[in-house]
Amino acid sequence: MMEYRVDFLIGVMSVLFVQGTSILFIALVFHNVDTIHGWTFYQLLFIFAVAMLGRSLEHTFFDNLWTLGWQYIRPGNFDRLLVRPVNPLFQIIAERVQQDGVGSFLVGIIVLFTAIPHLELHWGIAEVMLLIVMIISSAAIFLAVNLFFATLSFWMVDSLPVMYAVQGMNDFARYPMQIYGKGVRFVLTWIIPYGFTAFYPAALFLDGSGFRSIGIWTPVVAIVTLSIALLFWKRGLRSFVSTGN
Repeated sequence: MMEYRVDFLIGVMSVLFVQGTSILFIALVFHNVDTIHGWTFYQLLFIFAVAMLGRSLEHTFFDNLWTLGWQYIRPGNFDRLLVRPVNPLFQIIAERVQQDGVGSFLVGIIVLFTAIPHLELHWGIAEVMLLIVMIISSAAIFLAVNLFFATLSFWMVDSLPVMYAVQGMNDFARYPMQIYGKGVRFVLTWIIPYGFTAFYPAALFLDGSGFRSIGIWTPVVAIVTLSIALLFWKRGLRSFVSTGN
């Protein structure tokens, strides 16, 4: 990817710009209000950072799942993966690394270190390791959701529109769950658990959040959702019928 350096840098900088505008929007909101349901600007930045770091890891290493329908199944290219003595899911994941995720990761790091000094958090080895586990768990949940809905391509040929619709919901998880109605909170917690990609794991580190008892379950949610997605993938794989070329 670095062979074409300008293209690589444009990809990274474009993500920096897009994510930067999202942060600017939050800053503009807090220019007029002090808190949102008791949550301060820097607490929201911390939630935003956790979401961005988890999403960037998934985006960097697993983004090729988005192409399952139109690049592999529809033109018949998935057949060649099945005749190789290597797991087809691994082949799809390994065929591309998305450099745009590097830009998101850099923004996430900057936002994280901007927010932390204003939150009066105590950071020791245990807290740092816990934060890393939470970010990896966030990435695993993003992966699980994408894998689950990408698997629908085995029946729909291309589930990209569904994936886009579901992916748009993850923006809700960057804000405190209290600002949403019970229905939205239920969906983001128990149906499509995007709440565990940002808000709940971030709340684990914030005193008085009232959600620490839920946030501690983030790694378990990641394991469960990823297991369900993998089982669904295997079910889809057994149902696959070649479309030909």
